[in-house]
Amino acid sequence: MLRLIEVLYLMLPVYAANMAPPFVKFWPWWNRPIDRRRLGDHKTIVGFAFGIAVAVATTALQRTLAWSGGLVDYGQWLPLGLSCGFAAMAGDSLKSLFKRRLRIAPGSSWVPADQLDFVVAGLIVLSLWTRLTWLDISLVLGLSFVADIAVNHFAFWLKIRDTPW
Repeated sequence: MLRLIEVLYLMLPVYAANMAPPFVKFWPWWNRPIDRRRLGDHKTIVGFAFGIAVAVATTALQRTLAWSGGLVDYGQWLPLGLSCGFAAMAGDSLKSLFKRRLRIAPGSSWVPADQLDFVVAGLIVLSLWTRLTWLDISLVLGLSFVADIAVNHFAFWLKIRDTPW
């Protein structure tokens, strides 16, 4: 059980980065799509940057808390946060690119890619920082899938997200 907590704690910057972009919907200034044709209207420059910034802030907080669970050295919080944030945002954007290529409309559900795109990208980047077992990876994927559905439905109910997925 402690190992699961350690691995989920390690994933926090990835989760935080993924949850951040919908909040820029309330951003009143410039926020154009990265590439409307290839990624759709929902992937914006400010959202991408905000996701990375939130991941960096999360790793800074983790460093301040001084508990790593022994999996990574949070003395390297800035590159860790940048890489986790970029991976989460890039994974989500890459999934959107595939959705457009498959002619799946923006905002349409695509299970399980919608739930695991950022998680897989985050796990790939984190594999450069620490060694995770197949059990760790399986637990993260399973729990992330269920939690992403629950969090997105809650955010939709709060009117933060336009769709429940």
